Amino acid sequence: MQDKILRRLTSAQQKAVFHKEGALLVIAGPGSGKTRVITYRIAALIDSGIRPVNICAITFTNKAAEEMRQRVVAMGTPVGAHISTFHSLCVRVLRQYADAAGIASNFSIFDAADQSRCIKQAVKDCELDTGNFSPARMLEAVSTLKNKLITFEDIEQSADGFFDKVLAKIYKRYQHILEDNNALDFDDLLVKSAHLLENQKDVCSKLNSRFRYLLIDEYQDTNHAQYRIARALVRDHNNICATGDPDQSIYRWRGADIRNILDFERDWPDAVIVKLEENFRSTPNILKIADHLIAANQSRKQKILIPTRKTGSDVIVNCFEDEHEEAQQVAGQIQRLIADGLPANEIAVFYRVNAASRVFEEAFIKEKIPYQIVRGVEFYSRKEIRDVLAYLKILVNPADDIALVRIINTPARGIGKTTVERVMAYADVHNISFYEALKRAEKVKNLASSAKKRIAAFVGMIEGFKKAINKEVAPVIELVFDESGLQKSLKDQGKDGKRALENVDELINSAADYDKTAEEPSLLDYLQQISLFSDVDTYDPSAGRVALMTLHNTKGLEFEAAFITGLEDGILPHERSSEDDDDIEEERRLFFVGITRAKSHLFISYAQYRTIRGRQTRTIPSQFLYELGIETTQQQDDSEYIYEEIDDETISSNCETFKKGQPVRHPSFGRGTITEFHDMGQNSIAVVKFNSGQTKTLMLKYAKLEKI
Repeated sequence: MQDKILRRLTSAQQKAVFHKEGALLVIAGPGSGKTRVITYRIAALIDSGIRPVNICAITFTNKAAEEMRQRVVAMGTPVGAHISTFHSLCVRVLRQYADAAGIASNFSIFDAADQSRCIKQAVKDCELDTGNFSPARMLEAVSTLKNKLITFEDIEQSADGFFDKVLAKIYKRYQHILEDNNALDFDDLLVKSAHLLENQKDVCSKLNSRFRYLLIDEYQDTNHAQYRIARALVRDHNNICATGDPDQSIYRWRGADIRNILDFERDWPDAVIVKLEENFRSTPNILKIADHLIAANQSRKQKILIPTRKTGSDVIVNCFEDEHEEAQQVAGQIQRLIADGLPANEIAVFYRVNAASRVFEEAFIKEKIPYQIVRGVEFYSRKEIRDVLAYLKILVNPADDIALVRIINTPARGIGKTTVERVMAYADVHNISFYEALKRAEKVKNLASSAKKRIAAFVGMIEGFKKAINKEVAPVIELVFDESGLQKSLKDQGKDGKRALENVDELINSAADYDKTAEEPSLLDYLQQISLFSDVDTYDPSAGRVALMTLHNTKGLEFEAAFITGLEDGILPHERSSEDDDDIEEERRLFFVGITRAKSHLFISYAQYRTIRGRQTRTIPSQFLYELGIETTQQQDDSEYIYEEIDDETISSNCETFKKGQPVRHPSFGRGTITEFHDMGQNSIAVVKFNSGQTKTLMLKYAKLEKI
């Protein structure tokens, strides 16, 4: 086996694959064969005598985990290694050690929609105005605290301002609502696991003994909770292999902490460091601009991208009149690529925000270009699918009131709002779950006998479904769909219900596929997999269609041709990042990730005008364009590309040399300091952070900037 592996690896890859004891950090540039290294490392460890069950490999998407599992199997490696996402591992640990974690093992996992309902209820219960305390903002704030392992008790003690005190109150109520429903949100999976491992030393020791070798992919995207989990899992042996690239850390907005990878040697001083710099994906022209761009970042580990492919097509940077011309021209170029023999599924269009997809959809429909949008888990958000899943959730967790309220009168069975409220009031008084109160409906006052009969019939139906649960999931879904009345309800809708029926059929098909492939199929595990489904898992590379997606969804993907659109100030970099150096660096990393998805053809574009909130607005080219090290094509004279409003008569050709750190003064923005300077002669660019907090990208031949 070792000789077979050696023949397929570079010297750097071999060093990473055959390292055995102690900490290992693999800095893996884009297209450097990172997944191959991880799968070969698993095979090499097993070949050296390590039992598969003693290996745990963690990555960030279900799709990546499945690809890793398939590659390991294809190598003929004995099965048994645990390969999953962080969240899936945490679910497994929490179900196994539920008592030690202080939770019930049949907990529900609340998705984004369920969490939204809970936080709205929490704000309402705290007698606060949802207009002043947006549920979305509160949920984001709570999530941020959880990712940092900050409990509501912690913030209650430290809160000194009005907002923090209100947040603590909402956080506490939200958490109690989750507990009442025997539910955890996505963040709780990490929080509960981290606390379990750190507070229950016997559990931590058992898992250290079980997982003797821990491999973590995309380590640059771990948050603080995941970092603490990783530290705990290798407490007794330090056999951690972290693979990642600081230059591809793009999830700071959801808690990812780039310091985890930058400070790896601080955490493990004896760690071996391996850099994978050879790129097997992209042409030299693409890698050259990627290297030139990312060199402007400070928070990184130095590396270069070494191309192994021959020279390919030039990187094209285009300026268009507006977003409509941009979409039309992109569509035209895609038609030419397809006509030249490039498959549609090898082409992708990237943008910074989801809203940008509309004009491309319109252009593609007009030009009859097949496309798919990689955005969200829309299939599982459809009403008919959520209705079926709510029934299934009740079968494994009767305390899930959110699911129960959804389906108690779906389809209509005469159990109205007043009846529900009276039963829920009875549940509150007697401190029992809503479902338990339904089972005691005969004792609820002010309920008509007809209502009690309908409730009894509903409870009897649910109990009958419970008895039908076995290992296979698909038959249970079919039974629930038929006998609940959902199927008849959709059929009665005629044409309007036809699509919904087809969607439920597809859900049953997915369950049948799950039954065939799962090691130990169960309804609880199936629901868990669905709840952890992510945006990128919706991408189907075999669909034969052009992919439209945000730059955040491009991680882990590659295409022969990529179009990166909207390179304008306020879009990329995003307007929310303009006053924070760390955010600007993350936006630059996001652009870097997009660039390095392209294998052979890369097109970058920006528009002179873009419609924002219904108004056509003059744009400013992104500062990142000037960091690529190539010239852009422009349709008008340079004087049209002004980075600020100026009087044409004051334009100066005096472009004296500035430098990074130079104090300067601007007549409109005041004093500031140059944070970046790009010497391009007459077209030199300076990025200035002004004392007001604003950051501006200025072309010096137009800016009236003076040294201090």
